[in-house]
Amino acid sequence: MRLGLCTDRFNPFGSFAAPYSCWLVILTVYNLPPGMCMRPEFMFLSTVIPGPSSPRWNIDVCLRPLIDELMQLWSFGALTYDISRKQNFLMRAALMWTINDFQLMECFLVRARMGNSHVHTAWKTTRHSR
Repeated sequence: MRLGLCTDRFNPFGSFAAPYSCWLVILTVYNLPPGMCMRPEFMFLSTVIPGPSSPRWNIDVCLRPLIDELMQLWSFGALTYDISRKQNFLMRAALMWTINDFQLMECFLVRARMGNSHVHTAWKTTRHSR
């Protein structure tokens, strides 16, 4: 399964005057036809990061459980039932790209350059395993 990870920030109170923001982390399945992969029923809300402000440098801590699950799906797979064939198969998943705003992208890049983020560690340990 090919996945994309999308992040977006919004203010749950509808006004940017209130100093509060939430971050949504959404997984999108790219194995579907182009007309289906961006429909809401095929997008999965995986994480909500609440807070009075942006998580900035702690974003990798918030994403650690998701990264662990994605690494498990890449390395070991998950037993999945195929309804059309009526049989089980071992499904593996790969994160192809991330789509995020510039503020969060800066956090990812700075942390990856420092070499101590969970995102960088996950990429470093899995890129040569296949």
